[in-house]
Amino acid sequence: MAAAFRWTERLNMHEAVANHFSLAVNDDGSQFLMNPNQMHFARIKASDLLFLDANDPDTMDKPGAPDPTAWGLHGSIHRLCPQARCVMHVHSIHATVLASLADSNLPPIDQNTATFYNRYVIDEEFGGLAFGDEGARCASMLTDPKVKTMIMGNHGVLIIGDNPADTFNRLYYFERAAETYIRALQTGQKLRVLSDEIAEKTAQELDDYPGQAEAHMREIMAVLDAEGSDYAS
Repeated sequence: MAAAFRWTERLNMHEAVANHFSLAVNDDGSQFLMNPNQMHFARIKASDLLFLDANDPDTMDKPGAPDPTAWGLHGSIHRLCPQARCVMHVHSIHATVLASLADSNLPPIDQNTATFYNRYVIDEEFGGLAFGDEGARCASMLTDPKVKTMIMGNHGVLIIGDNPADTFNRLYYFERAAETYIRALQTGQKLRVLSDEIAEKTAQELDDYPGQAEAHMREIMAVLDAEGSDYAS
């Protein structure tokens, strides 16, 4: 998790001291780790992560309470969506541009965009900052086990996954896919959109591709370790 924070900042996918990642640590997902309130991604260490209980009504009254919008969004998801073992939410540039379009669909125009074919949901009802009710509304949209990406209209993107490597890998490729699509739109040329059959075939092949997420995170950690980063402390 700490390595994912550091790499997200390095890729300029962070948002000052906002945005949050969380990781479930018990069987039903209700207990989770999350970054501290108002701490920059570039400084987060493993030992900084907060241990929270989504079912604890007194969380926000305790010392060291999390960001209230993070508690509203991530707390709701970990309380209501046990399949969401890891949750990453950012306002990265290209994902947010996509989320700002009247049509926020991501057509399959290359391998990266095809990764998400029929595997995302679009939130069309942005209701302001993600306090409790807004967070619960978002959580209610993550019921399809095939859907692990939420394009949050007027907001950003939220990714769920099995672990930090799986989730960060999906986050990384979604930002790449959104950038490809936005840049393709900027040409003003007609898009070469894959057929439904080939898009689904490609998405399934990538779903089944062995070990990529784990290798991606392993290499990120190796780079950080070689640089002497304190992320793991």
